Amino acid sequence: MSIPHPAPTHTGKRRVPMWDNARWIAITLMVVGHAILKLIEDSDSAYAMYLFIYAFHVPIFVAVSGYFAKSGPPGTRQLQRLLTDIVFPYVIFETIWTGVRWLLGGSFNLDYSTASWTLWFLLALFVWRITLPYLVMLRYPLLISIVLSISVGYIDQIDSTFTLSRTIGLLPFFVFGWQLRQWKLTDRWLKLSTPSIWKWRGAALALFAGAYLLISINIDSLRELKVRTFLLYDEGYSLFGYPEFWAGGVRLGLMLLAFALIVAFLLLVPRRATWFTPFGAATMYIYLLHSFVLFPLRESGVLDGPQPGWVLPGVIVLSLIISIVLSSGFIRTVFRPLVEPRARWLFRPAAATPTGTIVLPQSDRK
Repeated sequence: MSIPHPAPTHTGKRRVPMWDNARWIAITLMVVGHAILKLIEDSDSAYAMYLFIYAFHVPIFVAVSGYFAKSGPPGTRQLQRLLTDIVFPYVIFETIWTGVRWLLGGSFNLDYSTASWTLWFLLALFVWRITLPYLVMLRYPLLISIVLSISVGYIDQIDSTFTLSRTIGLLPFFVFGWQLRQWKLTDRWLKLSTPSIWKWRGAALALFAGAYLLISINIDSLRELKVRTFLLYDEGYSLFGYPEFWAGGVRLGLMLLAFALIVAFLLLVPRRATWFTPFGAATMYIYLLHSFVLFPLRESGVLDGPQPGWVLPGVIVLSLIISIVLSSGFIRTVFRPLVEPRARWLFRPAAATPTGTIVLPQSDRK
């Protein structure tokens, strides 16, 4: 899940290739996860791939967004960007999806409190950015966010309305990303010599290989345990069959694994510029547009039921192509008004004071 455009990947005016690489790889994994969803019911290989991707790809989205989030009091520019980068695209694309469903024979129900498909992330990102300055004033923000995440799973009344359950459930990853920046781990990583780098990368590869192996050999048990639902963070435990008091321990265990996989993922991401580094600046386009490309594939029924063995790798390759195409300059030019609406006409030319009067530039105060 970003990592959409609202999370910048630069320090000052210099973009850091590692973060653009991380964003594009993570967003491509998201496309793969959404593309193979129809295959997981009848294919253990697809289900294992799906669980492996979902064990860390949404957490890495959230963590990278948190890494670049500002924890100080928001200024006028930051507040405007909350609207132009998050709220306006959400309203635009939620309206478009409502129209699509209506054209396909559904009712026209324009409900902005229920996010369509992937749009939940924009609502959650808005809340995380608003609450972060308050949360980090406390002594132990990461621990507090973990407690909140585990606790919300016991409250069935907190549901997907305004994606509140996922917002609170995934909050620890946003705070974890912010915490990584406070620890200055990235600066240290970028300064390491090559021999040291590969020692850490070897450990990261071992962790990923071990996680995938454990998922693959226990796939039947994981189906029965409904681990996929745990990884979505969008329902109370009892709503999918876990009324027991220890259900929060499962979420905690998956969360700790995700923390480790986030770090491992960042260790494996190329530190230098690659052929896909420029695509890292276009992840918002992939995020908002890929669902329209996948929608016919998912809804046509072509992937329903058992499939030949070549379909899974074929869908993965198709996902990679989709991610590359939606990163292109042509797509960005055509869809910029929808994906990055500036809406300058909507804002005052100068900031308002607490009394509601306009603060004029110094040269106009005569």
